[in-house]
Amino acid sequence: MDSSEAGASTRSERKEDVAPSTSNTSGQREEGPKLKKVSLKRNSGEPTNAKTKKPKKARVFRSAQPGYTVHQGEDMLLVISSTTSQYDGSAWKPPKKGTKKKKLAKGKLKANQVKKKKTVCAKPKPASNLVTKTEEDAALFVPQTAVDHRWGQSLPEEVLINIFQMVVIQDGAVPFLCRVGRVCRLWNAAASSPVLWRKVTIGFCWISPGKKQLPKTEKKIKDTVDWLAQNRFSQLRDFSLCHWTKNVDYAVEVVSQFCPHLRSLTLSYCIGLTVRAFHCLGLHSRSLQSINLQYSEFQVDGLLEYLENHGSQIKQIWFTHGLKNDRLLTAITRGYCPDLELLEVNTRLDSKDCELSVCIQALQMACPKLKTFRMLNVRPLHKTMRNGAESTSGFPLLEELCIATTSYSYMTDKDLLDILFGSTKLRVLDLRGCSRITPSGLATLPCLELECLFWGQYFSSHIGLSSPKKGLHMVTQKWSQTLQQLDIANQLFTEEDLEIAMSYLAQASEADTLRSLNLSGTRITPPALRSVIGQMTALNYLNLSSCRYLPRGVKRIYRGQEDIRQLLDKLE
Repeated sequence: MDSSEAGASTRSERKEDVAPSTSNTSGQREEGPKLKKVSLKRNSGEPTNAKTKKPKKARVFRSAQPGYTVHQGEDMLLVISSTTSQYDGSAWKPPKKGTKKKKLAKGKLKANQVKKKKTVCAKPKPASNLVTKTEEDAALFVPQTAVDHRWGQSLPEEVLINIFQMVVIQDGAVPFLCRVGRVCRLWNAAASSPVLWRKVTIGFCWISPGKKQLPKTEKKIKDTVDWLAQNRFSQLRDFSLCHWTKNVDYAVEVVSQFCPHLRSLTLSYCIGLTVRAFHCLGLHSRSLQSINLQYSEFQVDGLLEYLENHGSQIKQIWFTHGLKNDRLLTAITRGYCPDLELLEVNTRLDSKDCELSVCIQALQMACPKLKTFRMLNVRPLHKTMRNGAESTSGFPLLEELCIATTSYSYMTDKDLLDILFGSTKLRVLDLRGCSRITPSGLATLPCLELECLFWGQYFSSHIGLSSPKKGLHMVTQKWSQTLQQLDIANQLFTEEDLEIAMSYLAQASEADTLRSLNLSGTRITPPALRSVIGQMTALNYLNLSSCRYLPRGVKRIYRGQEDIRQLLDKLE
């Protein structure tokens, strides 16, 4: 009995010692037993002189902070950023202290939280502190109501439209306008302006390359095209589709129905345009003037039917040379497009057969308003008319003729004169690859104000280039006052002929119109080059690569007047 009484008295003494340290607050009777139990467990293995827990510091209420922060950014720059900005949490805002989370082992976080809840007890706050905090919060947030707003909400809609217009000109309307329209209501209203949707190009980005199109994806494409046509394309002028292999018909039909102002249609690397789409264009697109079908597969019969019924409104046509597509050129020479101003025929780079039969006389009679005629990498084979009729006026309004090819061309001076005998307004003449054209043939052309002459030879084989040429001075003498760009790369003129030709260009220093000169692969010499560089102060581009008659260190491309002036110092 004595021992049990002694043990009981000892336990009661321990309880009396512990009770004052654990009962910090009154009125929390439910947590009392739990706190006692925890304290007993801790004190059981600790000495009696263990350190007591430090009292919690009282909160210090600071004055209101300014609405901005100043911190050091990149390159030793001081960055001033608003604390009320819409970009909270961005890289420009200094991180708050203590926000870094500690990595804890799995299962320990919950135990620590339980311990804190058990051991930490909230202290009652004085009423005076609550009143002070309420007054300070009111004083802090009242002035922010007049400043805390996004800058975009007060920006005039006209200014946003002008900013968006600059981006649209550079990057296109899609997908830029679709994305900025989700920022806020003001940006949505600005991005919905019909002025920004006059020229739209939609590329194929719905599925990954090599994967098939699912029915859900196809429905999503059609719904998107419908929504854009009905809500954004009210003033659409130019519409382009690129790399579409499906739904081309559907897109063209929807755009033609909802876009009465459509003037230009471009299909690049597209597949599947049928007769139905051309029929829909004829019914609804009364303002259509330009059709570009380069590198696309379509039903030629549908386009021929469209040109037969509505070809009088077409002014520009682009298409790629092919066995089926060549029927378009025959239809044009029959007079399907009397108001045609631009005609361009090109070919694929991997195509082997690049010869195209064309009757120049029939084309001149069918398209008297033609201003631009291009046959890129296509060798024209001249045909004669069956009835023997010939055009008496030629192309009187022609301003640009391009018959450039990377292979050998059989065009002669007579063939060139048959095309340009009535073209007195010609400004651009591209004869790259036409090695049979001579300077005397160029000198007989009726155009007197030629601005650009591209006459370089860029094919690998040197057929017909073994003997040197003469007479380049006749070309430079005739157009020395008007030439802005001259390209005679790899032309085998003699050194003396080049020196005389460059002297005629230098004598036209009063006009000073030459901007670009390509002498790559020629026999130009330093004296002939000095005469041109010293007089042509407006020259910005000079190509001297592979010029064997020039000293080392100068055989390269020069850009800018300062770079060309340094070349002149080296030559002197």
